Amino acid sequence: MNNSVELAIQQEDRFQTAYSNLLSYSLNPFSNYQKTFTQWMTEYEKLLRHIIAGFEAKPAIQDELFQEIALNIWRALPNFRADSSVKTFVARIAHNILATHVAKAVKTVKADQDINELSHDAEHDQVQPTPYQSLDKQQRQQRLAKAIRQLKLDQQQVITLALEGMSYQEIAEVLVITTNHVGVRLQRAKTALAQLLEA
Repeated sequence: MNNSVELAIQQEDRFQTAYSNLLSYSLNPFSNYQKTFTQWMTEYEKLLRHIIAGFEAKPAIQDELFQEIALNIWRALPNFRADSSVKTFVARIAHNILATHVAKAVKTVKADQDINELSHDAEHDQVQPTPYQSLDKQQRQQRLAKAIRQLKLDQQQVITLALEGMSYQEIAEVLVITTNHVGVRLQRAKTALAQLLEA
């Protein structure tokens, strides 16, 4: 009988401790950001992964970059003042991390990477594609991704964001340049990309 009473008291103590921890966590100002952070990461994960794939071919490094970007979004969340869209805010953080990554990277041979839907299902077919069509599309996406990774950093940035459907204004906000400069960079990137794809 004593053992069952002691066990009940211990369980009650553990419950009270857990409840106190939960209560103190909810009073923590950073816990207020957790819901927003989770929502943003859920909504923009695909965008971030596409942007990362435009800069890095190796899946393991892509995952590391995604985690680093997520951490930096979490750290920057308290400073978000809604003077830009969330999409722009998140993309700007990603591009800062990726620009640093590319700048530090030693030139290496980059492996081909399968990129699923490089531009937000832009080529989504209503009819189920044949295996040949699927393979052809996959090969074209791989070729495009490989060519994008061969561009200069400023061209990679602008073409990747354009493929994600961002407007000139959004791209300008992410890269902190004028919309005219976006147009110039994008035109140069398209020209360079066309040359790489024709080679």
